[in-house]
Amino acid sequence: MKKQLRRQIKQDELITGVQQATHWVRLHGHALRVGGLVVVVVAALAAAGFYFQTSRAREAGEALAAALKIYEAPVAGEPPADPNAAPGPSYPSAEEKFKKAAAAFDGVGRRYASSASGQRARYFAGLCRMQLGQYDAAETTLNEVAAIKNGDVLAPALARLALADLQRRRGALDKAVDAYRKLTEDATLPLPRDYALMQLGATLEEAHRASEARDVYRRLSEEFPASIYASDARQRAEYLETAGQG
Repeated sequence: MKKQLRRQIKQDELITGVQQATHWVRLHGHALRVGGLVVVVVAALAAAGFYFQTSRAREAGEALAAALKIYEAPVAGEPPADPNAAPGPSYPSAEEKFKKAAAAFDGVGRRYASSASGQRARYFAGLCRMQLGQYDAAETTLNEVAAIKNGDVLAPALARLALADLQRRRGALDKAVDAYRKLTEDATLPLPRDYALMQLGATLEEAHRASEARDVYRRLSEEFPASIYASDARQRAEYLETAGQG
């Protein structure tokens, strides 16, 4: 299936590029005769390739935005995530919403597999399956996104964070701690490290590793004093210090 998809994408790119180049050559016939055939054709093909890439990127972004609207839609009886957003559809249950969102993200991921929007769609598809309790399927998808080396830099980082969350949901707290700790030590990661530290501290508490949790909370409040998590981290550190003395 993946090979067929890649082949189809290449065929679409070739057809579109040739069509654009042919149109360009017709408009610039005189330049071809005067300036030389090779140079102008190369320029035309480059212009066609740029047009195709920008057009496809726009389409991918619009498709991802449409899928995100489903993901962020409220469930009946719940307030919308953004009270200032325009009213839209709601879903009778979270299960129905996340199933529909997963299908939409899968479609974006298949159609625009190599684009940043396609890679982010696969990440969100993994999140949907986490919400549905399909942990094995979610882990498979998120591992694939986390392993991406070329393309969007944000999607693989988000996938690594989601994999740590998944281990925590499964109750594999030691694995979750290791995953969060690696994220907090990776300064190159394009993610808010204060969030990862807060999650690490909370997971350490759940694992009854209070002294380690206290140290993580202190680190968060000292390294990120302006963080929205800094106040809660200081309170947790003080509580754990007092509890440890008692």
